[in-house]
Amino acid sequence: MDVLALAWWCGLVMGAVPLLLQALWYLNDAFFLASLRLRPTRSNGKQGWAKLPPGHMGLPFLGETLAFLWYFKILRRPDDFIKAKKQKYGEGVGMYRTHLFGSPTILTCSPASNKFVLKSAEDFRICWPEPELVGFSSIVNVEGKQHARLRSFVVNAINEPQALRRIARMVQPRVVSALRSWAEKGTINAELETKKVTFENICKMFVSMDPSPVTDEIDQLFDGLLKGLRAYPINFPGSALHHALKCRRKLTAVFREELERRKGRKNEIHENSDLMDGLMQIKDEEGKPLTDDEVVDNIVSLVVGGYKSTALASMWALYHISKSPEVLQKLREENRIISKGKQGEFITLDDISQMKYTAKVVEETIRLANIVATLYRVTNRDVEYGGYRIPKDWQVVVWLRSLHTDPKNFDNPLSFNPDRWNQPAKPGTFQVFGGGHRICAGNMLARVQLAVILHHLSLGYRWELLNPYAKMTYLPHQSPVDGAAMAFSSL
Repeated sequence: MDVLALAWWCGLVMGAVPLLLQALWYLNDAFFLASLRLRPTRSNGKQGWAKLPPGHMGLPFLGETLAFLWYFKILRRPDDFIKAKKQKYGEGVGMYRTHLFGSPTILTCSPASNKFVLKSAEDFRICWPEPELVGFSSIVNVEGKQHARLRSFVVNAINEPQALRRIARMVQPRVVSALRSWAEKGTINAELETKKVTFENICKMFVSMDPSPVTDEIDQLFDGLLKGLRAYPINFPGSALHHALKCRRKLTAVFREELERRKGRKNEIHENSDLMDGLMQIKDEEGKPLTDDEVVDNIVSLVVGGYKSTALASMWALYHISKSPEVLQKLREENRIISKGKQGEFITLDDISQMKYTAKVVEETIRLANIVATLYRVTNRDVEYGGYRIPKDWQVVVWLRSLHTDPKNFDNPLSFNPDRWNQPAKPGTFQVFGGGHRICAGNMLARVQLAVILHHLSLGYRWELLNPYAKMTYLPHQSPVDGAAMAFSSL
């Protein structure tokens, strides 16, 4: 082949490929629009009764997943994914159509549209990319009476004042011991260390397990599970989802063995009972207890929810306070007053309720951390909102993060400013724990644990980031690439 022929073929390929991709881009969107116009709705039997929200379905199969990954992994500017849609299509009612992770999707990203989805339990069911990871019969997957029964138990067990009083006492010995060990090390990876102490406390509270080789193994299995929780839903050897499913099945075996060991005990609840004991005692209206699968599924999902969010929030508190000496000074002043008269005793839930500035630091930390950036639902039937159609069986992604980083909702939203909580947030703009009947059942548990660690940190330690300008990673969650490495010492 001569040079001219080679150049001709190269030019043809280079010109044809972009044209082909552009054609696929427009044809895929047109295909979805046409198919929905031809599909009758159950509500009135008419065709095309309302248009889809603005947006684009992207490429076939991939949709806009590559654009999502571009903003989150390459540019490291996750908020621009939604900003780009607002700039191109306008803010409207805060909804956009797209195609993400293999599913046609509606994104919601305004206080009103998020609230509509989260509170409309009859129209939107819970959705996880791979339900087996969290457990088919767990509280985060089931609906209706089964969900209400489980939620009532969990709230009473970990989120009511009486339970929180016990938890506040229980978690402090390990927190104090962990901080002392950090100071002895001199330098720490804050992400790993906060994860370790939080995981140990959750294991003690939920399944009465003290640190051991078994809990070390469980920790590694949960780590693998979490990495697959938001992964692309492709299950083949080597993929994050494949590994996560293997970890999930091993966790099932570990907790099923623990469950069998407990069946020989007397069926009674006492002061030292843990969450697993309580789950074994739950009965429905007919007096039937939970099955073994239900107990195990719920323990796995509750441990995931109980430790990861609190661990990440603790890491981010250390991170932001290290950059805000004035915040640390106010924390120390308040907590020194609280500690006077305690005579070395641990703080109580009543003490925590008096720590007003500490509470502001907690709220600002969980706002800015955006540990749960999105929630997933699926429509049970065609739904209309704001003049737009949300088609039956489409995925709905409730974009919580966009509310907390929007300057219309929070002044200078990416700055760490606990004093902004001198006034309550605008209605509907603070959704860090979700909303509706599925609002996080352990939201107060997370706040109490974070307040405890802030109390002991501010009174006895100093710390400094080794790389205050470290790059961020945003998948599967937001964190510094170096795990918030820092110098840590006693005062």
